[in-house]
Amino acid sequence: MPKLSVIIPVFNEKNTIKEILKKIEAVALPLEKEVVIVDDGSTDGTREILEGLPADKYKIYFQGKNQGKGAALRRGFREATGDIIIIQDADLEYEPAEYGKLIKPIMDGKAEVVYGSRLIGSEARRVLYFWHYLANKFLTTMANVLSNLNLSDMETGYKVFSRQVLDKILPHLISDRFGFEPEITMLVGKNKFRVYEVGITYAGRTYEEGKKIGWKDGLAAFWHIIRFGLRR
Repeated sequence: MPKLSVIIPVFNEKNTIKEILKKIEAVALPLEKEVVIVDDGSTDGTREILEGLPADKYKIYFQGKNQGKGAALRRGFREATGDIIIIQDADLEYEPAEYGKLIKPIMDGKAEVVYGSRLIGSEARRVLYFWHYLANKFLTTMANVLSNLNLSDMETGYKVFSRQVLDKILPHLISDRFGFEPEITMLVGKNKFRVYEVGITYAGRTYEEGKKIGWKDGLAAFWHIIRFGLRR
């Protein structure tokens, strides 16, 4: 039976980590599921929660210190053994019940990479910050210019890869923080992988609810788009 590896980078998500794991467990798929959790130096009690989970049920790894989402994902990718790999944030903004439609283009042999777009289709989407939306559109457009892709949502947290794609791009990933999103998009575009987008639901958080990304990360993302877009 083919296997789906769910990679969860975690940093200070004690209030949501158990709930996201329940949601993942509830998803019925025609694949074996492997859950790989990488704690990126949490200090709010998340680590203690993870230490209490059954080791035979989850693959759990602890970073010695906080290094960033990109670093946590690289660790998770190295430990994953699945035929298809999906990134899952631990903050409940993205819905695991949608795994089926996210992996379908790869299962059908149509795609090698799938992006879950928050901006296409008729799915429910929480209305939040206008300037975040505008920044995302600008960054996605810049990424499309340099990658020659036609994405609607480069910064989405739901990205899915076939094993062959991940094996090819993993050795080239170097971003430790949120630069991971433009870096992997540039690699996907330059390698001319077959890419599909699927509309997804999105329940974004406010800063009061724990959202971490800010305007500095937006500026950094712009720099990384230029940096990795011009990298040979």
